[in-house]
Amino acid sequence: MVKTPALMLQGTGSDVGKSMLVAGLCRAAVHRGLRVAPFKPQNMSNNAAVTPDGGEIGRAQALQAQACGLTPSVHMNPVLLKPQSDIGAQIIVQGKVMGNAKARDYHDLKPTLLPKVLESFSALSESADLILVEGAGSPAEVNLRDGDIANMGFAEAADIPVVLVADIDRGGVIASLVGTHTLLSDAERSRITGYIINKFRGDKSLFDPALDIIEGHTGMTCHGVLPWFEDARLLPAEDAMALDARNDFGTGENAIHIAVPRLGRIANFDDLDPLRAEPNVTVSIIQPGEIIPAETDVILLPGSKSTRADLEFLCKQGWDIDIRAHVRRGGVVVGLCGGYQMLGARVADPNGVEGAPGETPGLDLLNIETTIGTTKTLAEVTFRDPTSGAIARGYEMHMGETTGPATKRPMLNMAADNDAHDRGATSPNGLVMGCYVHGLFAADSYRAAFLNRIRSGSFGETAHDALVEATLDTLAAHLETHLDIDELFRIANLNEAILS
Repeated sequence: MVKTPALMLQGTGSDVGKSMLVAGLCRAAVHRGLRVAPFKPQNMSNNAAVTPDGGEIGRAQALQAQACGLTPSVHMNPVLLKPQSDIGAQIIVQGKVMGNAKARDYHDLKPTLLPKVLESFSALSESADLILVEGAGSPAEVNLRDGDIANMGFAEAADIPVVLVADIDRGGVIASLVGTHTLLSDAERSRITGYIINKFRGDKSLFDPALDIIEGHTGMTCHGVLPWFEDARLLPAEDAMALDARNDFGTGENAIHIAVPRLGRIANFDDLDPLRAEPNVTVSIIQPGEIIPAETDVILLPGSKSTRADLEFLCKQGWDIDIRAHVRRGGVVVGLCGGYQMLGARVADPNGVEGAPGETPGLDLLNIETTIGTTKTLAEVTFRDPTSGAIARGYEMHMGETTGPATKRPMLNMAADNDAHDRGATSPNGLVMGCYVHGLFAADSYRAAFLNRIRSGSFGETAHDALVEATLDTLAAHLETHLDIDELFRIANLNEAILS
């Protein structure tokens, strides 16, 4: 294996900000003229992105690739787990579906995947000055340590140093750092060079005594205390936990209100980010137990990794009643991927791809039916909005075929140089629509046309890609101000000639 300078960020828990920090450090390295690549050996997320060669990786690694100025590669996230139930997930290895496994079975499978993980790491190493690696969850989950490929197991196999990341905003940061350090083996502790405190609010000087306490218990030094980065909300989040606290967006006087039911297996929820970034659009995540507000303009049913289970969950919440009432009032409903499948008369899974074989009645708002198949569609597509003629790009990622009369009224037309088949379906009155294409709202021209059909006004004026690029630059500057990045890169074994 090629020995390239590398540094791994591991967290004291999930959603502590590892993905954002790796993206920011990647962009900071690019600003310094370095060839840098991101890597996450094992990811568990239903937020995924399609690579140009027809594979899929975690959405966070696609963002990190963008921060590096690179095309996303399956080697950046060689093992991706997409949860389908509380105890099982679909397993993606180097971009392709390997199969489904329950948690206990996957625990036994992990050691056999390490060679693929190291193969991908080596492939990235061939053309990089530096690799920034993101762990998954926490290395303190010692009950899962045997065969680990996500945290210390990978760090030891690749022989790279580790920095811990802790989230002070959730509380208990001293205990999380000291507890993590205590639970690790001596060899693992020796691999840790220090830690980063993330999401700090208030007077940092008040935390100074804590630094001495942590060092006294662990010997670890602090590489920096990062203040809360408000613009993180403008970047795609990897963990669905982030949806639980992301309702406070655009509040313009004439704002379009979009409601999104919080499905249990919500997938590709970065479809919402371009809408959230619009100053005159309010996106509300409707949590279980809440009703969909009557003043909603658009109900958006997002993707799902387990369509039938989420469809049943949606009905148990009474959201099906809210959605039908919304349509009767003349409201718009949009379904994306799994949400599109839910809009039809039924969803059938005869082979038990997403759970037990069977079928589930749909919302019956579109004259379509869906059969979940065993072949996964992964493709980038170019589409045209039938109403405005706007042309843009997106991607498909699904294991189902949808047919029916409503597909004769497609939601999108495909550009002639891409595919002869149109995509999606629309109701006769044009109020209910759906398709398999993700990323369509990231296309400025399509988003503007869609929003202005809902309500004419100043909508769709944000340049989404430019906003993400500017936010990555701001994030890199934020890290440069509050972290000792020179020291972090030295820890990664970058030599002084490259650093200077």
